[in-house]
Amino acid sequence: MNPGRTNSRIVRTVTGIVATAALALPLSACGTDDATTSAGSSGSSDGAGSSGSSESAEQPQQSATSKPEPVAEVDNLTGKTTAVKLDKGFANALKQLKLTPGTVGDGKLTKKGSLVFPITGGNVTYYEPGSIDPYVQGRILHDGSGFSLSAGKTTAEFTDFVVDPATSQLFGDVSVNGKSAAKDAFLFQLDGRTLEPLQTKGSKAILEGTKVEISPVAAGLLNKTFKTKAVEPGLLVGIAKITIETK
Repeated sequence: MNPGRTNSRIVRTVTGIVATAALALPLSACGTDDATTSAGSSGSSDGAGSSGSSESAEQPQQSATSKPEPVAEVDNLTGKTTAVKLDKGFANALKQLKLTPGTVGDGKLTKKGSLVFPITGGNVTYYEPGSIDPYVQGRILHDGSGFSLSAGKTTAEFTDFVVDPATSQLFGDVSVNGKSAAKDAFLFQLDGRTLEPLQTKGSKAILEGTKVEISPVAAGLLNKTFKTKAVEPGLLVGIAKITIETK
């Protein structure tokens, strides 16, 4: 057996597991951290100095010592792209609103109507499902790229995207005519329930099928910027295709 080929298969399999988990999480994944934080805050504020408070203080230590070992980790996620094939309904909505899409920095808009953003870094840790919540943690970075929407003299730019696999959300910066309008704003919800099986081409792992939907925050920003009420939360932007280099 060729050791190099075996190692390549292991690396590809591990990366595929992590990448699949990163984009396939159900929408119910979000909110878990808030619930945990709320419970922790409640415990720390009740009966300060009492024995009950002391027991609550010990809980984080117990949780930390019982944290499971990850199944797979990618500490430096770089290489290849995240692409979004724009939905026809979204494209028609842009026409009705007289909004023209464009790109920013290293972002690209293909002739087939896909926005493409290079993956520039990040990390992902994958645990056995059910052993910890959320069982996928980390960030996927797309620094130095983005897209724009323009109408008349107004241009809104959305850049420096960060995918949070633990919540299936995408964050980014927003500027209007060169002035900052929001930083690290929740822009898109990722729904991975329609994700197709993992594909591999040479050293590349490919995941396609995740829905990208407008968040309430992004809908509000767009409506305010372009003086409309037509953009609604949950509007389907398109279908994501993520390509990761496994070497």
